[in-house]
Amino acid sequence: MAKTNAARMLDSAGIHYELREYQVDEDDLSAPHVAEAVGMPPDQVFKTLVARGDRTGVLLACIPANTELDLKALATASGNKKVELVAMKEVLPLTGYIRGGVSPVGTRKPYPVFLDETVDLWDVIAVSAGMRGCQVLLAPGDLVRAVDGQRCAIAK
Repeated sequence: MAKTNAARMLDSAGIHYELREYQVDEDDLSAPHVAEAVGMPPDQVFKTLVARGDRTGVLLACIPANTELDLKALATASGNKKVELVAMKEVLPLTGYIRGGVSPVGTRKPYPVFLDETVDLWDVIAVSAGMRGCQVLLAPGDLVRAVDGQRCAIAK
């Protein structure tokens, strides 16, 4: 498998990780399905959502696969009055990644990353490696270091 941009960035930062491939189901790109495909509980697999704040602009939210983003909590955590998810057609131009393959690591431009505080419950979590069909497994602290992320309660 070719290294993704996210994997290359983790390599250059000296961060230990594991890539785990899975069979993509184009009819079900949901994060809980991905968690099942990589053999991990949904609350240990984090999906990355692209949002836009009214004050700060584009930001990323990483939340457990089986939860929904709490937009009000994200707005508060990010210093915005209001936050909305970006339109699907904006995801690729903004991040360089397609839906179902958005990684918090290695986006086109560095965006603020907000990680749900439940990342600290795990020794290892999974996030997209930057393509459908591959997850990167790493320690939460290493992900925080890689993206200069902030931990906060943003899922419900």
